[in-house]
Amino acid sequence: MNQADAIFRQMNELGKARVPFLFVLDFELQKPLVIPLDELDPQQIRYSINGAGPDYGKPEELPENSFFHPAEADEKHYMQAFDQLMFHLRRGDSYLLNLTMPVSVKTNLNLLQIFEHSQARYKLWLAEECVVFSPETFVTIQEGKISTFPMKGTIRADREGADQQLIDDPKEKAEHYTIVDLLRNDLNSIAVNIRVEKFRYLQKVFTWQGALWQTSSKISGELPSNYLDNLGNLFQKLLPAGSISGAPKKRTLELIQELEKYQRGYYTGVMGVFDGQNVDSGVMIRFVEQTKNGLVYKAGGGITVNSHAKSEFQELLEKVYLPFAMQEVKK
Repeated sequence: MNQADAIFRQMNELGKARVPFLFVLDFELQKPLVIPLDELDPQQIRYSINGAGPDYGKPEELPENSFFHPAEADEKHYMQAFDQLMFHLRRGDSYLLNLTMPVSVKTNLNLLQIFEHSQARYKLWLAEECVVFSPETFVTIQEGKISTFPMKGTIRADREGADQQLIDDPKEKAEHYTIVDLLRNDLNSIAVNIRVEKFRYLQKVFTWQGALWQTSSKISGELPSNYLDNLGNLFQKLLPAGSISGAPKKRTLELIQELEKYQRGYYTGVMGVFDGQNVDSGVMIRFVEQTKNGLVYKAGGGITVNSHAKSEFQELLEKVYLPFAMQEVKK
């Protein structure tokens, strides 16, 4: 039994025993974590999900002249990967692929300070490794109903009429249709009565550089009566998240490995909590990682045959942000 299989089996066993636990599942499933909540060490791992989580006390004050900005983004590498991807898209190997890359950042903040001051739906801190402050829900499970909320489409909110521009953009619309169809199929493998409850609704995400508009949808289904005994099996069938991989999923995952040429690690994996009855989980986007050469911010976006390289690269850079109240960060 490999490590991933063992982790999913552990999720099944804890779910069957109704033991609350935190799970952190990396993109490649090379170092997944499943830890009962009463065994968590706050010196090693901290979390907050929709504002719920342990009380870690008063946050540490930020440095007086805090700064955080991209230091280096390898545009040449991105453009090469983009051109190679367009060849595969035009050939029909993939219809949508989420192309990502690490971006070096300069900052005088540490990972724990970023965790403590971030305002986000899903927050995670792994000591000496990474911090996550994600706005994107993966799946929720409540009383036998499973729902997923793919987030696709981003634009700076300070542009005049930006919200309508995002809704009307044919490329963003096609990308969103593709990912909703993929997630419907994913849910269909574990649930019945699949339906799109809300389609392409707008959400505003606040950053220290200004707000972003993003579009999401809500897709739901009904799980079998024994779903709590099989939580690991459910997640095993759903992963990796469709919104950060692409369609068709199997071939697109092969292309991601070929084009990106780096390990995503916990970035674009899934984190969440089982509280003994229900599950709330998020996709680990908006992600800062500690490396031997300093901090990097991993970011990306969905690419279709109608994408333009310069605008996609600019969107990637716009996602390199911290979700702090403006007064908390002085550039």
